[in-house]
Amino acid sequence: MSETATAPSEETATAPGKTSTFETDQAAREASGAHPYGRYLEEFEVGDVYKHWPAKTVTEADDHLFCLITMNHHPLHINDVYAHQSQQGRNVVVGPLVYSLALGMSVSDVSGKAIANLATEELKHPAPVFHGDTLFCESEVLEKKESQSKPDRGTVKVHTRVLNQDGVLVAEFKRLVLVPRMNPAPGA
Repeated sequence: MSETATAPSEETATAPGKTSTFETDQAAREASGAHPYGRYLEEFEVGDVYKHWPAKTVTEADDHLFCLITMNHHPLHINDVYAHQSQQGRNVVVGPLVYSLALGMSVSDVSGKAIANLATEELKHPAPVFHGDTLFCESEVLEKKESQSKPDRGTVKVHTRVLNQDGVLVAEFKRLVLVPRMNPAPGA
């Protein structure tokens, strides 16, 4: 597609014996009643807390597949015998999976309309996650800034906390996201 061409907002789907038209443009789908995905800069308020849904139960298969895909073969994550001899006494879910799940769980509330994810800061894992734990995430808006150089966007900083089914904090991080404005100034 050339730089001047625009993506079509409607596509035609065909199934055996059927032809239909469906909307592919996010704004048009939301206008039809679909759940909004992400937020514009104007929709964030400092102090707001988004409790992300759904929660996620981390399985042994999730953990092992993530470890194998990312080539992290530390035996604490993939070897039951080794893990049983560790201070935890069982397999520990690899930290980057916990972070990835939390980040993914926050997308529909925080960065679903993002232009870019700019930074992740202060990633901490204060307690382990084990196979079978269910993760619940929430993000608090810490700051919101309009861009001084590009009036059609701004940044939002959030603090995301990950708690297990017992309410124990198992991970947290801060992230800075570049998001569009809903109503940019003329000429933006």
